[in-house]
Amino acid sequence: MNHRFGFLAIAATALIVATGCSSGAAGNAAAGPEPAAASSSPAGPAMADGPFGSACSAVPADGEGSFTGMADDPVATAASNNPVLSTLVTAVKQAGLVDTLNSAKDVTVFAPTDDAFAAIPKETLDKVLADKAMLTKILTYHVVAGKKAPADLAGAELTTLQGGKLTAKGSGESYTVNDAKVVCGNVPTANATVYIIDKVLMPS
Repeated sequence: MNHRFGFLAIAATALIVATGCSSGAAGNAAAGPEPAAASSSPAGPAMADGPFGSACSAVPADGEGSFTGMADDPVATAASNNPVLSTLVTAVKQAGLVDTLNSAKDVTVFAPTDDAFAAIPKETLDKVLADKAMLTKILTYHVVAGKKAPADLAGAELTTLQGGKLTAKGSGESYTVNDAKVVCGNVPTANATVYIIDKVLMPS
């Protein structure tokens, strides 16, 4: 009898332990998905909803040249207040395009930095700046219709004001237009969205 009761006691204990482990495992399994869901991240990089890029740090924090100040002005005026676009502004004035750009409705401008223009041999740049027809052709190649959001540049062929095509691609906060990299993008002005780029785009 003692052996029988001893066996039953051992069996009962084993059953209780097994049941406890089983319910603990089930509890853990039920709780498991919660932290996983909390730490889940989007499948792809998030699209930027404001200005982004390494060159954005060169934009003044306040005043007419700041993002807030530029948003209030038409695009040519806004560019004239941006310290990294002085050569572009000079070129726009030389081509007589200030009024054209300022009066345009809902456009996107791919704006080369001063360093982008500096990469062009001085003799070539001086020749272009002195040739109004050629300069106009190059500058209007940097303008497309519509205010393009970053998502619109994820993979697109864009028709420029000059009539040529631009190939845009990228995601998140990394985009290229032809072979130029966007260094400060999604900058709003009163009538345009500006993407500052590190190369001058040349039409074929």
